[in-house]
Amino acid sequence: MRQKVTEIIVKAFQTACRNGLLPEMPLPKGHQISYPKQREHGDIASNLAMVLSGQAKMPPRNIAAILVDLLKNEPVFSRIEIAGPGFINFFIAEKYWQENLLDINRLAGDYGKSRAGEGRRVLVEFVSANPTGPLHVGHGRGAAVGDSLARILRHAGFDVEREYYINDVGNQMRTLGSSVYLRYQELLGNTIEFPKDYYQGDYIKEIAAGILKEKGRVFADAPLEECLQFFIDRAVHDIFTGIKQDLADFDVVFENWFSERSLHDSGLVQSTIQELMDKGFIYEQDGALWFKTTGFGDEKDRVVRRSNGVLTYFAADMAYHRQKISRNYDMMVDIWGADHHGYIPRIKSVVQALGVDPERLKVLLVQFVTLLENGVPKSMSTRSGEFITLREVLDEVGKDACRFMFLTRKADSHLDFDLEVAKQQTQENPVYYVQYAHARLASILRNAAEQGCRFSATDNIPLSLLNTREDIDLLKHLAVFTEVVEDSALGFEPHRISYYLTELAGLFHVYYTKHRFIDDDAALTSARLFLARATKQVLKNGLELLGVTALEKM
Repeated sequence: MRQKVTEIIVKAFQTACRNGLLPEMPLPKGHQISYPKQREHGDIASNLAMVLSGQAKMPPRNIAAILVDLLKNEPVFSRIEIAGPGFINFFIAEKYWQENLLDINRLAGDYGKSRAGEGRRVLVEFVSANPTGPLHVGHGRGAAVGDSLARILRHAGFDVEREYYINDVGNQMRTLGSSVYLRYQELLGNTIEFPKDYYQGDYIKEIAAGILKEKGRVFADAPLEECLQFFIDRAVHDIFTGIKQDLADFDVVFENWFSERSLHDSGLVQSTIQELMDKGFIYEQDGALWFKTTGFGDEKDRVVRRSNGVLTYFAADMAYHRQKISRNYDMMVDIWGADHHGYIPRIKSVVQALGVDPERLKVLLVQFVTLLENGVPKSMSTRSGEFITLREVLDEVGKDACRFMFLTRKADSHLDFDLEVAKQQTQENPVYYVQYAHARLASILRNAAEQGCRFSATDNIPLSLLNTREDIDLLKHLAVFTEVVEDSALGFEPHRISYYLTELAGLFHVYYTKHRFIDDDAALTSARLFLARATKQVLKNGLELLGVTALEKM
């Protein structure tokens, strides 16, 4: 509807210019079509008259009057009003909301799809947790945001791939392997001193126990340096197997798993450094290599290779983004934890130094999750082992509640995850509230079929009977679903879908308390059942974008 009204208004503006009612001028960039929050302000509002005023050298209300006169006979509008300094408020004729139900029925699972993305290729890289321990709830929120965003982007016409970057090199890997080695020695009965900065969790002991069971005392007398790589590889394998299983149970699938080690093995890290040196963006000072990030607005230059020859994580990240660029994506989306905020200008400067528009890289920050237990936040440090895993939360509240709760707020807003709320079967639990609406609609349609109520998905449905205030409110909300999906995709904000579904469920629950779907009037029954089926379909489509099950029974 927003697109349709925009086209009608633009056509009227062009007619006014062509006929000399307004000076010849281009459509101003400040023109906005919006949905008023108050019912009395209409269904759609335009600020065109006000943004034209300066250029046209006319009062906004005079311009609005000219446009309204040209638009007054458009059948899509039941009436048009000029408000305030020159807003134009449009009231849409009821039949246009009613007839949208035919589109929902025709498109079914494809309703909400659009071509906004124009087939542009997008890489969404998310989670990418170091394989040094199980996923915690913070990783879970990043997984929900990334996977749902990928689903939404696809629905909006983008060609999307999802990628997990495996940080499987560096000092953290040495610490991980050493941690398992020492626990292995401990299980053999040897007295060991376990450093405080090593990984402390029970999962380290479990990996060591698995090695002991499989290999016995093979490494009992082996110095750490001789067998360190084995312990690293085994720990990464076992931990990453668990990570993949947790993600699969969370309904998160990746097309690509990219190993950091491959960047080093292929020589891409060194060749990237050399390329940037040749371009003058990397220089040597005091035996270290530095990237000129200050030339791109950063507060100081950043080390790429230390004076002792050890490469920083920044070096690998430069090579990784160069590798992404080589795959010719139209857009690269990185989803990071909020503590990486300062890293954004650094990586964007690398992209720009490599000759690519830095706007092709979009970084989303996911704020921390506080999981409350008896009102006390739990620590989530992988080294101390005192953290709440995603698996624990999945086992306690289930995949659907977990994903929906993670998406109830904007990604860069802090989230308190209340386990008790997530388990409640009340309207206080947002996922239950939405799933119950879908299940209730499924029950209505089942009951109708059992009672022999039949209706066909044709133009013969008496849609004009859907004319109460509750009908129109529900119809309007169904009609904007495609726009919500587009806005969610283009704004990289998957939480908009959860907001939309919660509002839709609320409108349906209100409708259910005021109107009967199966009535003595056969025509009214067929219209309301048609509305029920459309509402159920939109709820299902939206829940699928969030990776949440649309339950038929509860």
